[in-house]
Amino acid sequence: MDLCSARTTKYPLRHCSWLALATLLMLLPTTGRADSKTAAQSGCKAHATNYLGWQAEELSNPWVKLEIVPQIGGRLIQVTFGGHDLLYINPALKGKVLPLENKGDDGHNYGGDKIWPLPEGNQDEQHWSGGYGNLDSGPFTLQVISRGPNCAVRLTGPVNPEIGQRYIRDISIGGDTPVISFHVAMQNMSGFPQTWSEQTITEYPTSNPSGSENFTQFWGVTHLNPKSVYPKGYFVRTGPQDNPAFSVSDGNLRVHWNDIMQEVWIDSPDGWLAAVDGTNGYTMVERHEIDPAHEYPSNATIIFYSSGPPESRPKRPAEPREGPFVECEVNSPMVKLAPGDSYAMDTQWFPTRMGEEFKTTTYSGVVGTPLTATATPAGLVLAGEFGVFYAGDLVAHFYSRDGVSTAKLISVTPTEPVQLQTTVQAPPNTTRVSVHLVDPAGLDRGPLGEVLVNPPPPRNMRTPTE
Repeated sequence: MDLCSARTTKYPLRHCSWLALATLLMLLPTTGRADSKTAAQSGCKAHATNYLGWQAEELSNPWVKLEIVPQIGGRLIQVTFGGHDLLYINPALKGKVLPLENKGDDGHNYGGDKIWPLPEGNQDEQHWSGGYGNLDSGPFTLQVISRGPNCAVRLTGPVNPEIGQRYIRDISIGGDTPVISFHVAMQNMSGFPQTWSEQTITEYPTSNPSGSENFTQFWGVTHLNPKSVYPKGYFVRTGPQDNPAFSVSDGNLRVHWNDIMQEVWIDSPDGWLAAVDGTNGYTMVERHEIDPAHEYPSNATIIFYSSGPPESRPKRPAEPREGPFVECEVNSPMVKLAPGDSYAMDTQWFPTRMGEEFKTTTYSGVVGTPLTATATPAGLVLAGEFGVFYAGDLVAHFYSRDGVSTAKLISVTPTEPVQLQTTVQAPPNTTRVSVHLVDPAGLDRGPLGEVLVNPPPPRNMRTPTE
């Protein structure tokens, strides 16, 4: 059950009263126990563990393993996919729980994934100064709410005295895909109306091993708004304006980590970002719904922050290093909450295999080399490079004047890059082809690409052996 039935409400900002929310929480199971047969069939597990010295809850299935640490701000501290750790953990704080002090959150950056309020600043009470860092570093309470067929936990945070807000976040996985789902509610626990945005902050390592000086090639990527309010399509809020880290191609902004501190704001309308590890060939796509009818903090729906020195210069030997990492940040709209009201934001993560050749994402995977379809005497050659979000089969859809037909191409898995290079016998007069991903249950997860068929070369350009 979603908090406040957020997926069914007709009100786009997903408000609910605190009384209704409390009632739902009372009705939910306190332990989430399921019989062992159901849990085994689901393919996912939830159990308490010790992770790097932290008391944690681990969610796992055959694809991913999640380590969740409630004591340090309800963080998802690590995601392991295909045996590869995807998130940054501050090596200086492994296993530690620092005491909170009423002086902000400096020095409490454990890494992983957390929640944060926006806007930030010290100019007035409608900006969060970072005081009382319990919102993202204090102890949360953890409740296992499901062990099958989905495995889920609920993390309930403390009330922040500065802004009167608290967060409740659900984190869940299924048993048969690597997809990770989040449902995050912010609640106004004060006695007067307040307006805030909630933000997810996920830190990805830009070195291997994480925290070392062995830097990797890393990019944050998102689609730019063709009608952006920012003159360049993005706004460099911190760092040098001429940083070569920023590049635009195919309508996408690519932010390359280059050891210079920088923060860039994007008013992307498409609701996705990609964290691309070009060295190790892993990509995480984060998705959320954009509400065009409501204002976002300084118009930004997505933010990338890169660690590094505050200017284009080498790190001085005496300077401590926090990182290296890139923060990928997803923003909710600015939401006015009456006392006791709450708002929930849903996001999903899709880990897959793809390196620096990443071009774009679809609902079924990511694209490196886009699909091509070329007619030859031997048949129709289909080619492309992809990463997929689900296990299953790639299926070609052939379009011609006679209708549509399909054919299975190859089987694929999220933990392996997909190199499509196959020759098929397409129906006569095929003019267009799309390739879809169909999962083992027969559910069509959507296309990876669609193209017109390239005609064969003219006869006088063929080789004598043809």
